[in-house]
Amino acid sequence: MTPAQVPEVTFHTRVRNPDLAGPNPFEWRDVTTDELFAGRRVVLFALPGAFTPACSESHLPGFEAAYDSFIDLGIDEVICLSVNDAFTMHQWAKAQNINKIRMLPDGNGDFSRLMGMLVDRSAQGMGLRSWRYAMLVEDRQITALFAEPGLRDNPPGVPVLRSDAATMLAHLQNR
Repeated sequence: MTPAQVPEVTFHTRVRNPDLAGPNPFEWRDVTTDELFAGRRVVLFALPGAFTPACSESHLPGFEAAYDSFIDLGIDEVICLSVNDAFTMHQWAKAQNINKIRMLPDGNGDFSRLMGMLVDRSAQGMGLRSWRYAMLVEDRQITALFAEPGLRDNPPGVPVLRSDAATMLAHLQNR
């Protein structure tokens, strides 16, 4: 069962530091759940993995394309979460030309586990991953959750049927 409030975790991220020179001007910065969600309206979508087909072909690009519409509807931030490390999330965003969405690494799967959305994908050689879902969070409260059907370990794949940008936009427009 999904909690009514987002779980308290610390995300280990990398952020650009303008004072650093060279090809890697980034430094570690821990970001808490409160920093991301307290007093804010946030759309977070979670997916199985960076560089995977459905995630790269439709899920992530769909939210990037709809970003301005989310902001127009009063959303403070759109976040993409995956059980990948900060380096992978950064390179995936670069490869996909993602400039508006915050890429949030859940490298240890802590957030996904506490959400009840951490699944075993070892049959495909992917280890532990997030299930595919999207949610609206208002001041830490989960007010809408669109999870893909069939939550289970080792599915053959997880299509984008309910957790896409269009479904979330429709929900926000009908509120």
